[in-house]
Amino acid sequence: MCGIIGAVAQRNVVPILIEGLKRLEYRGYDSAGLAVVNQGLSRHRSVGRVAELAILSKNVKGNLGIAHTRWATHGAPTERNAHPHASRDEIAVVHNGIIENHVELRKKLEDLGYQFESETDTEVIAHLVHHHRRSTGDLLAATLAAIKELKGAYAIAVVSSNSQDRMVCAREGSPLLLGLGIEENFVASDASALLPVTRKMVYLEDGDVVDVGLLEYQIYDREGRPAERKVYLSELSQETSELGKYRHFMQKEIFEQPKAIADTIDSAINECGISPRLFGQDAEEILKDADSVTIIACGTSYHAGLVARYWIESLAGIACNVEVASEYRYRESISNPKSLFVTISQSGETADTLAALNYAKSKGQTKTLSICNVDESALVRQSRLRFLTRAGPEIGVASTKAFTTQLAALFLLTLVLAKIRGKLDSAMEAAHLESLRRLPHAINHALEIEPKIVRWAEKFSEKHHALFLARGVHYPIALEGALKLKEISYIHAEAYPAGELKHGPLALVDSNMPVVCVAPSDGLLEKLKSNLQEVRARGGELYVVADEDSHFHDEESIHVVRMAEHADHLSPILHAIPLQLLAYHAALQKGTDVDKPRNLAKSVTVE
Repeated sequence: MCGIIGAVAQRNVVPILIEGLKRLEYRGYDSAGLAVVNQGLSRHRSVGRVAELAILSKNVKGNLGIAHTRWATHGAPTERNAHPHASRDEIAVVHNGIIENHVELRKKLEDLGYQFESETDTEVIAHLVHHHRRSTGDLLAATLAAIKELKGAYAIAVVSSNSQDRMVCAREGSPLLLGLGIEENFVASDASALLPVTRKMVYLEDGDVVDVGLLEYQIYDREGRPAERKVYLSELSQETSELGKYRHFMQKEIFEQPKAIADTIDSAINECGISPRLFGQDAEEILKDADSVTIIACGTSYHAGLVARYWIESLAGIACNVEVASEYRYRESISNPKSLFVTISQSGETADTLAALNYAKSKGQTKTLSICNVDESALVRQSRLRFLTRAGPEIGVASTKAFTTQLAALFLLTLVLAKIRGKLDSAMEAAHLESLRRLPHAINHALEIEPKIVRWAEKFSEKHHALFLARGVHYPIALEGALKLKEISYIHAEAYPAGELKHGPLALVDSNMPVVCVAPSDGLLEKLKSNLQEVRARGGELYVVADEDSHFHDEESIHVVRMAEHADHLSPILHAIPLQLLAYHAALQKGTDVDKPRNLAKSVTVE
């Protein structure tokens, strides 16, 4: 989950590296560092944010360099564990991923006389490259030999004090791409890091190794054969990854949701309705032949999958199973080649989700579909069908607009599955599509309740625990609300189906335990009201997100916000908005780092 950037140019690359790290800081912010080659190898590292490194390296210059912002896996966030790691002041390496056999490699290298200064798995790469360079005399050959000994996931960039205008990079299971300039070239783990210098990108495949120089580059596949990869012109703009008028990226991304959803559905809906081709040229045949749906995801994306299960089973009439990606491949699952295997990820590089996809394919499941926010990500490339959400870059660690656009995409999938199976007549299709088209407007109305949510947050900032309750299709939204509150305010929160309250969680309820309830006007509302009476009878304080006609009223121990309209099947998307705002404003009240919560990072590229 670390951020990597490298550059080889005829100008000083240090400002490029620092700016790139600032744009990558959402990937990790425990420590940062850079190494430049300028009549030798010069390394500079600091604990904490990139701003500290910028001060430390303000007088450093070089035409070749690599840099890194870290999310700690092996070893605490200390300067000696910060990247780049070096070997005998000759080789420097930055790395994203985990080397699983680092213990045995460390022992081998220690026997060869190498001394280790860090606790990291990465340092073995630097020493391995140095060891092989002594015998090969070439940085590319040394890197190729070194990675053959590595087990695990990695994206690496390597420089040598003996090569003034050359870096060697490789990827296996972690994202890495090239940026092409005019007589200068770059490498990064995310395109956003390179937007100030180039929009021409080359996405590397797993197993690729690339030799990067000033004027040219050469890619080799895992067999060592020269390989060609397509050059893309990034559609991202610098403005999309800048704060503008907003205080935090999370705030910006919450308020970008009307546009993000409009862009997502506008790219999918035409005057004739919806078509299976939304998901690929051969989607109709694949979807028609599927007898069930399996959804695999992590975290927030998993919650989107849970909502989709209700939609798919009720509207399309197909059995749907949803699993956490990190658990899926570690049990004896029953493979069904006729099941549609759906993976969901904001980044498309989530290690657990990618591993689950590859495991499913190895078991004969070929009907694969990815829902993702990043074109040319590994998940998209490795899936047979795809749907790209149009959320734009999401920088805040706590996902908001990626989540709601995933839900919009999953609703479109539900409609296509229902249409293929004759469960959706033209009138129903038109009604659902009109609801989708109206959704951005409804979200704008939902955002208008922010002032009342701010008052809620003032009360929450004094609390240490919270319960979230809902029923039916809104239960996953309660899960998502609890996750958001935990992630950025550090208030412990749990979510339950409201009917489960009396089976244990009710024991926690007292006047100090706020209970947040998602209460739309649906068929379960009256049962939900009965559950909430159980809370009131124990002295609990209720915070209710209700529809306009749900007949909840503010009174002692009950605080109510009302949505301006009911969104029918799309109600879960609408009700997610107040819970996002609650988490954001509670975090503001507590003074936590909203965009960069402790111990977390955005793109989870390690298991």
